[in-house]
Amino acid sequence: MMNKMNLQEIKTTHMKQLAEYRRELQKKPMLKKLFLELTLRCNQKCLHCGSSCGDRFSDELTFDQYKSFLNKVKNDFDISEIQLCITGGEPLLRDDFFEIMNYANDLGYSWGMTSNATLIDDKKAELLEKSGMKTISVSIDGLRETHDNFRRSPGGFDKAISGIKALLKNGSFENVQVTTVVHKNNINQLDELFELMTDLNVDSWRIINIDPIGRARSNKDLLLDADEYRYILDYIRDKRRFCLPVSYGCSHYLGLDYEREVRDWYFLCSAGIYVASIHANGDISACLDIEPRKELLYGNILKDDFTEIWNNKFEIYRSNLSDLTPKCADCPDKDFCNGGSYHTWDYDKNEPLMCFKNILF
Repeated sequence: MMNKMNLQEIKTTHMKQLAEYRRELQKKPMLKKLFLELTLRCNQKCLHCGSSCGDRFSDELTFDQYKSFLNKVKNDFDISEIQLCITGGEPLLRDDFFEIMNYANDLGYSWGMTSNATLIDDKKAELLEKSGMKTISVSIDGLRETHDNFRRSPGGFDKAISGIKALLKNGSFENVQVTTVVHKNNINQLDELFELMTDLNVDSWRIINIDPIGRARSNKDLLLDADEYRYILDYIRDKRRFCLPVSYGCSHYLGLDYEREVRDWYFLCSAGIYVASIHANGDISACLDIEPRKELLYGNILKDDFTEIWNNKFEIYRSNLSDLTPKCADCPDKDFCNGGSYHTWDYDKNEPLMCFKNILF
């Protein structure tokens, strides 16, 4: 049996290789995921929402504007290498949702969606199948009362479970995933949620911690402490022995003990090197979880050339965050971490809002 030292040596070798690969990507990025924020409208008002949906309103791109943009991307990129990631707000609130997605499907795009599933029934699941949806991630953030309170949506839990059942009943989707944001009020419900996911027979369960962004900054009583972070990761590592695929989200460098143990590969924040996003009003950014600050928006698809921007902008994502702050200077893991996830970087102080050093490693 491989001992812990040998395993950590292997992980270190892998992460050094990944750090070198990241540096190459920063020189020559590859668009792999293109997020479309179809709307900021939402029928829930979640306490953690990174986009503060319901509080923020903007003009929305029209169907014709999406058609033009999707045609341009197809003309300029190999779309067989790109997945459209559809999000909001709640995307299904758009009356022309299926017009947009049918058009994308006809062009040959592969796409998946993030949804609260409260608007999905058997008919909607059938329409999602016909429009080419491959994957969907549905939010379940605790048992009934906890979920509804967290999402400020009475009846939201039952509607979401009904939507999940309709998707699974349809049987045509590659991955019906549930995502759970763990916070102070639901961390003690993970075992019951695991049983629920198993009973539902979802394809995968993704667990992430609440991050200090968006509305969560105003709800700091929901944020976790060091012991709770370790508990979540130990829980995921243990549950990955079972049939139901359980994983931690893509965010945050976790140190040698947890990297590759709680998700399928090592940490790499892909904002601006694999990932670009189009906001509901057409603004261009790297990742929708990143605060839409003026300096982090790179034009708008209604007046700027997206391909030119992808090829030549996104400068901060194509350099090393860890070089910007003395807090990272002496950290032996800085090449692996690169300053952490871009959505939890403090762009005013040029330092991480969230770092697991001295918590996990």
